[in-house]
Amino acid sequence: MKLILALLAAGLVASPVIAAPDGAALYADKTCNACHGPKGDKPLMPNYPKIAGQNAAYTEQQMKDIKSGARNNGQTAAMKGVMHLVNDEEIKAISIFLAKLK
Repeated sequence: MKLILALLAAGLVASPVIAAPDGAALYADKTCNACHGPKGDKPLMPNYPKIAGQNAAYTEQQMKDIKSGARNNGQTAAMKGVMHLVNDEEIKAISIFLAKLK
């Protein structure tokens, strides 16, 4: 019995910790920076939003709405094309990263 408990404890210690996605890395990897700028404050086009410092919950919802099609105002076409690259957990991580930018 002690052997089993020791093996279980060793397995728990040796298990890798699942880290939260890195919003900064995702922002670059998923090409968000191409349209919104490296720090989210210099959009490629004048009608693209500056997203640095934006409320995380708002940004997260906007990305989810663009992905689902709930938000479709004509300016979302470019972003809709890349939203399949991110899942909900990654959207949240990117939103949190953007909220911390000034």
